[in-house]
Amino acid sequence: MEYVTAVPHPRSEAPGSARAGRMSLAVALLCGALGAAVALLATRQRWSEGTATVAGGAFPLTAKGSDVTGVPAALAIVGLAALVAVFAVRRAGRFMVAGLLALSGAGTVAAALLGASDSSALDEKAAQASGDTSATVQALTHTAWPYVAAVGGALILLAGLLALRYGRLWPGMSGRYERGGTPRPRRKAPAADPDRPEELWKALDRGEDPTGA
Repeated sequence: MEYVTAVPHPRSEAPGSARAGRMSLAVALLCGALGAAVALLATRQRWSEGTATVAGGAFPLTAKGSDVTGVPAALAIVGLAALVAVFAVRRAGRFMVAGLLALSGAGTVAAALLGASDSSALDEKAAQASGDTSATVQALTHTAWPYVAAVGGALILLAGLLALRYGRLWPGMSGRYERGGTPRPRRKAPAADPDRPEELWKALDRGEDPTGA
């Protein structure tokens, strides 16, 4: 008794790949754009607060995310640019840009988590407020915004991983925006009017047959 093993036809896998490509594309675009927006918004919020002793009293101090570190905001912008650039390149170029997108997300996460416990920005403000270069911030507390920025970076990282995995299935920029390697065909000039001598001379100067033959 013979057993026949069914071999899937290549065409049967195409619809599944197309669906995976469309789904991954939609998720990557959403995650990348949302992650960049969240990270940029979080860096503009208050990350830490404390007090400095000025003239025997407590002087309140606050530091935004941009005061603590500018890395998350910069990497979020790089990630957003890389997300757009993915569609302008193909093959190896797309893989490299997708890697840059993933690295931007990972860097945003790392920088935000490091900034969650950083006190250097408030220490600098405490020294300026008190006039003592050795002064440090007191009663230091941190908000949840650094972790919000880390979540934004994680979304950018997810977009980069999707681009690395499914980017080959995504559409590219339309061919009309790309510069082709073949020269454009020259438009044939109309035949010169034999009743107008100046047209005959112009055709001869161009090296053309003035009769149009």
